[in-house]
Amino acid sequence: MTQNYASMIDHTLLKAETTKNQIEKLCEEAKKYEFASVCVNPTWVHYSAQLLSGTNVKVCTVIGFPLGATTSEVKAFETKNAIENGAQEIDMVINIGALKDGNHTLVRDDIKAVVDAANGTLVKVIIESCLLTDEEKVKACELSVEAGADFVKTSTGFSTGGATVEDVALMRKTVGPEIGVKASGGVRSLEDMQKMIEAGATRIGASSGVAIMNGLISDSNY
Repeated sequence: MTQNYASMIDHTLLKAETTKNQIEKLCEEAKKYEFASVCVNPTWVHYSAQLLSGTNVKVCTVIGFPLGATTSEVKAFETKNAIENGAQEIDMVINIGALKDGNHTLVRDDIKAVVDAANGTLVKVIIESCLLTDEEKVKACELSVEAGADFVKTSTGFSTGGATVEDVALMRKTVGPEIGVKASGGVRSLEDMQKMIEAGATRIGASSGVAIMNGLISDSNY
């Protein structure tokens, strides 16, 4: 197994019932395998940053998660607060209803509010592809690029479906080679990960990182 795979994985634990011991285990695993980051809810950012201090593993958190239905002002505050607490990467959920209404200005401005609040901290935009038509997926990616985001991301892992090879390929085609594409939700094995990378993914969000690195198949659903 090459180290390249580990350095592409956001080791993820976003369930509501997550405990302190589980966060400690997540961070230990991330250090052991040298994952790109741990992806945790905002309440765990400060503790995760303490646990990972002095390592190359970043702390990633989620904003407006999982519905994307908070206001732009709240998303911006949440972003600033997370960064103050030690977050080094931000995964924000778009206003999905606004996108489906065709209110593209609101969607773009909502993303830009987070990008501006992040002030140089890397921002990934979760478009929740399972809820969108292909046309809406393309538009969401275009708006993300316009707003200055660094990545587009398929899914929260908490809706009706996760990443698909087809969605990753469409997103990569839309954003071009300069913007990152994160496949998240349902990536449970090395084979799954390889397929996503071949389709254009440059980052993988998974709770199955350890299984992937050991050539196993996880039964995790996100």
